[in-house]
Amino acid sequence: MALKLADYKTNVHNDWCPGCGDFGILSAIQMSLADLQIPMHKATIFSDIGCSGKTAHFIHSYGIHTLHGRVLAFAQGAKLCNPELNVLAVGGDGGGLGIGAGHFVSAGRRNVDMVYIMFNNAVYGLTKGQAAPTLKLGMKTKSLPQPNVNNSVNPIALALVSGFTFIGRGYSYDVKHLKDLIAKAVQHKGLAFLDVLQPCPTYNDINTKEWFQGVDNMNAETGKQMPRTYKLEETGYDGVVHDEEELNGKMGQVIERSNEWGSKIPLGVFYKNEHIPTYQERITSKIHNYAEWPPSRQSIADENNGPITTIQKLLDTLRADN
Repeated sequence: MALKLADYKTNVHNDWCPGCGDFGILSAIQMSLADLQIPMHKATIFSDIGCSGKTAHFIHSYGIHTLHGRVLAFAQGAKLCNPELNVLAVGGDGGGLGIGAGHFVSAGRRNVDMVYIMFNNAVYGLTKGQAAPTLKLGMKTKSLPQPNVNNSVNPIALALVSGFTFIGRGYSYDVKHLKDLIAKAVQHKGLAFLDVLQPCPTYNDINTKEWFQGVDNMNAETGKQMPRTYKLEETGYDGVVHDEEELNGKMGQVIERSNEWGSKIPLGVFYKNEHIPTYQERITSKIHNYAEWPPSRQSIADENNGPITTIQKLLDTLRADN
């Protein structure tokens, strides 16, 4: 029987602020799971701390609410333990690019086959609106006593140089487009990153829904309001690396487009490269039965519930390789 959108919803009360972009991201994740017909027991949602951390509570699948900045560490471990799972990690820009920045970079180096969705509203929304790593230099949101004194992190560029092999950006109020982006990320072979821009109606009074709609962004010739976001695919942009000779050129165009902001903010797939071996493939090259016999399929206790696990063979293999 075909799975429906309603099958991926829970009865847990949702107490996000009215107008929060989290609602759109949650709906897009649920819609993408339904579109891909991923069984609930084959989907696992790992979430960080903060407003976005509650996402795992609202999706009818396996859900793990982890530690601040550590969501990628938990999610990668689960995927490597059970490669059959469709793993989605979600978290805010504060957890991902602040306390979790080291995990973000290290995850890119590994290229585990999973998805990381960043809820990007430029503030710490749960703890009264402090400046997050993506807040632009000099911006003063409503709860800051002074304008932000730090430069912002460019999530797209950082993901590229860290080694993520699929990089995209969505907008929480364009749910259909975001849903399609998430589906593409899930289907990608390798580590996929989605930077999702979203308003925080409570604390970010600059990058509001109206700001993204372009209320103050008028076309000089027509005098008409122009939305700040545009879709890369509608401009003929192609971020897919078809062969290794294209790599440097593709990476250059990602950096160029990722620096667009203000009156023009690109959405869509910036980069896709499936020529890089996944971490699972790298493990299989050293432990040849890993794909058929991952940790999730191994017994951990005997008939008397005594532990029978051992990592001795793994240690012997690693010593032999070194």
